[in-house]
Amino acid sequence: MSVLDFARRAVRRKITDVFNDADKGERPVLRRADALFSPDEVAWQVNGDVVTMMIGGVSGLLLQMLHPAVLAGVWDHSDFRADMHGRLRRTAKFIATTTYDHADAGRAAIDKVNRIHAKLSGTLPDGTPYRVSDPHLLAWVHVTETISFLDSWIRYAEPDMSMARQDAYFADMARMGEALHAAPVPRTRAEAEALIQSYRSELRADARTHEVAAMVMRQTVGQASVDLAAGVIMQAGMDLLPAWARAMHDQPERLPRPLMLAGAHSTARFIRWAFENSPNKAVWPAGVTEYP
Repeated sequence: MSVLDFARRAVRRKITDVFNDADKGERPVLRRADALFSPDEVAWQVNGDVVTMMIGGVSGLLLQMLHPAVLAGVWDHSDFRADMHGRLRRTAKFIATTTYDHADAGRAAIDKVNRIHAKLSGTLPDGTPYRVSDPHLLAWVHVTETISFLDSWIRYAEPDMSMARQDAYFADMARMGEALHAAPVPRTRAEAEALIQSYRSELRADARTHEVAAMVMRQTVGQASVDLAAGVIMQAGMDLLPAWARAMHDQPERLPRPLMLAGAHSTARFIRWAFENSPNKAVWPAGVTEYP
């Protein structure tokens, strides 16, 4: 094995370890032709790029928490304050499983989420009741996550992506939203943008919002080299937000924007290089095949 190949394998192993909890017996998800999505669908490509999905995932989470009921669901029924890294890792695993694993495994992951959602409810600080399984709330989660994944891909991977391909991505991901009981579910870019605008009057940013956002922005995993990249990715996720959402969060920039953008582009290119010779080229770390 050449020094270059050894370096690539070392990087892939480190990233895979970040997204798989070995203590819990987690193993990488492999790309399969019999997955819920097929290799010729746009979702197969977009959901497989490590850095753009991480940036998009952070941006989507920051958008989602601007809805008080969505934030309450996380606040009341999640251990995010003790294990934010674990929450982000579980989200990554869900996307990998539902996109690339056997269709039965993907459906089982979706069914598990639906069963959990059906059990959870609570009350907002102002006394308003909420249900995590509310299709209206799930629609907000779906559209913000989907548009964030796509916008990150466009910014850091395919800046000239055609509107037809963008619409195809929303159509692909609509199947996921429907399976998770979200309603309404957008099938085009225009529908997604209109849906987000329709929620604007429901959004708020209060002390709890700022506390959770600050926790996301300072997320670390305890490895210096990974944490350095994580800082860039977190800020890139915040920067990806619409201007009105960034203003609502009012979080300080840790790096000048040009330096952050350059760092995010460099990180994306480096990770793609590391996965270049992998059998699951450019897929989430959950899809690396060298490490069973």
